Order: sequence, then structure tokens, then C-alpha cells
Amino acid sequence: MSSQKPKREELDARARQGETVVPGGTGGKSLEAQEHLAEGRSRGGQTRREQLGTEGYQEMGRKGGLSTMDQSGGERVEQEGIPVDEDKFRRT
Repeated sequence: MSSQKPKREELDARARQGETVVPGGTGGKSLEAQEHLAEGRSRGGQTRREQLGTEGYQEMGRKGGLSTMDQSGGERVEQEGIPVDEDKFRRT
């Protein structure tokens, strides 16, 4: 009894070659990524939060929110003396 439905491994291999194998999963580089994109969620921010810790992630957001077209958030923090506690950035 052979199934016509492709196995997850086959779909993942096709996704890694650039094929969209999940409706709405355009841009995903793996089957799991395409499934997440189709559901409207991404692990990017959550992964970064896990890497930096919640407080570090918030501090990074403060710094990023200060960026302009001419300067990065880090440059602006230095120039204007805005306090950002980088000790809160937990590195894994």
C-alpha cells in the first residue's frame, strides 16, 4: 500500500532547493520554516530573545529604536549619551 503523499523528508529536501512546498510558505528555506511562514509566525525574534534574555532583548530594542537613516542606534547612543545597559545582554 503506497501513499501518493510525499514524505516530510522529500518536502524538506525540495524546500531546501528553493521550491515552495507549503501554500503561503514562500521564502522558507526548509519545510518547517515554510509551515511557520504559512501560519504567519517566525522564530527570528523569539530565538534572539532566548539568546539575549528578556531584559537584553528589550535593551536591544531601545537601541534599535534610536537608529536613523544617517546613524545606527549604537552611534546615536554614544553621541547623545543615552543610557543603554548592555550588561543585560546575556550571551549563549
